Amino acid sequence: MIKKIILGISLLFSTVILAQEGTASPYSFYGIGDVKFKGTNENRAMGTVGVFVDSIHVNLQNPASYSFLKYTSLTVGGANTRTTFKTNSQEEKAQRTTLDYLAVGLPLGKAGVSFGIIPYSAVGYKVQRVRTTDNIFGESETRTETFQGEGGLNKVFLGGAYKITPKLSFGMDLQYSFGGIETKSIVFVTDPAIAVGSRTKNESTYSGFSVTTGLFYHTKLKNNLEWSNSFTFTPESNLNSNNSRNVALVTYGITGAEFIGDNSDVEVADSKFKIPSKVSFGTAFGKSKKWFVGTEVTLQGKNDGASQENVGFESASRFAVGGFYIPKYNSFRNYFERIVYRAGFRHENTGLIVNNQSIRDTGVSFGFGFPVGTSISNINLGFEYGKKGTTSNNLIQENYFNINIGLSFSDRWFVKPKYD
Repeated sequence: MIKKIILGISLLFSTVILAQEGTASPYSFYGIGDVKFKGTNENRAMGTVGVFVDSIHVNLQNPASYSFLKYTSLTVGGANTRTTFKTNSQEEKAQRTTLDYLAVGLPLGKAGVSFGIIPYSAVGYKVQRVRTTDNIFGESETRTETFQGEGGLNKVFLGGAYKITPKLSFGMDLQYSFGGIETKSIVFVTDPAIAVGSRTKNESTYSGFSVTTGLFYHTKLKNNLEWSNSFTFTPESNLNSNNSRNVALVTYGITGAEFIGDNSDVEVADSKFKIPSKVSFGTAFGKSKKWFVGTEVTLQGKNDGASQENVGFESASRFAVGGFYIPKYNSFRNYFERIVYRAGFRHENTGLIVNNQSIRDTGVSFGFGFPVGTSISNINLGFEYGKKGTTSNNLIQENYFNINIGLSFSDRWFVKPKYD
């Protein structure tokens, strides 16, 4: 049954993920957009902590975790995000529904493999500004500038892990990122009013490989306690960017329809976009099928990005703490005692600096893992409230609320049926 479920969901997901609009954030204007979290909704409900392993869940944050699987597992998840954008004088709302990951994990004795597809980054913004400048004749004029962007990158991965010892595992993910981003800037002179404006459209197609390696150490202590340690490292890599540009005269009809006049293609050199190296490490304590609490730190080098007015980049970081509690995992009389109750907190420095202000992202989360009947599969529901950016220095603050839902199907494959 799970084989049919995996095939059906995989075909649907791989089609939808390539076409979705993954963000409405104005901060996706910079670089390759908003970089997405690589993890399941179980991890997100614990503040993004990824130091937990068991036999039925795929941990996408550390490839070394695959060797701890004992059941074939399919995990798929998505989210609905409601965001309020605030400045000192204005407020707007937006909503997005996205599919966030699809992965399959397979146990192979002391080893394990996993493969899947996830969104890597998303671009989706429309920003307008009005400013007064002097033209080439030294006369004052007011310009209305509109900036739009859409697109993003996806990532497919194939990974494997092997238990060096019963307690220590090593793993590696090979990842291929691909996708495209389109940006437009439209300028109209509004005082004195000129009916025709200029439009510059840039299109970039990205592709490139990267590797993530990981170590995972898991051991039992006294009094049935367990101790886990996680380490991952992603070396610096490059995305190849094939670029094109079109410049045109543009007018708008009374219905808002865009009419393109004279236009020409401008030759633009292809380029490379550097993805800085990233390292994460975490530790956790818990009791099997009862409770877990862990913390994790992620550090990433300075991002690559074209020089822009009042914009800079710095090293990025994330601190997370979270855990779960199960009242009684094998209770047959009380379903609520079998539910997994999760909660967490995270704080990030995104690595982006705008108007001399570091853009930070802070969130609190909680969630529930609902067992499906008497099987080892489950439905995971999570909620997250967070804040990104600030209204200081004429910036935009994003207050967002995420509703995350994920499905984890687990079963034994490659087991021959027995008959009496």
